[in-house]
Amino acid sequence: QVPLVESGGGLVQAGGSLRVSCAASGRTFIVMGWFRQAPGKEREFVAAITRNGGNTFYTDSVKGRFTISRDNAKNTMYLQMNSLKPEDTAVYYCAAGQVPRALLGKSEDYDYWGQGTQVTVSS
Repeated sequence: QVPLVESGGGLVQAGGSLRVSCAASGRTFIVMGWFRQAPGKEREFVAAITRNGGNTFYTDSVKGRFTISRDNAKNTMYLQMNSLKPEDTAVYYCAAGQVPRALLGKSEDYDYWGQGTQVTVSS
């Protein structure tokens, strides 16, 4: 099992910004992604990025507000979240996969998951 450790969650007011990070130990994955799960809702895809950072994919609701990036030298992935809305409140999970199609955001294409970090956006 390869641990993925998220950090950087917290409480922020609507319109604010927050950056969450995901550190992977020991390996560099073809695709890394972010998912989120709000209370009472199913887990949903947020964004994904390929190993070289050349390709990214976002769910429509975060396009133009969130930016995914990765630093392979540090084995770390980031999600910069701007213009946050209360509906962005969720536990954010980082995930890693070894197939290119994982970029499209299907959870079954991801092999490893972090424990999650809470992001709360107040109105």
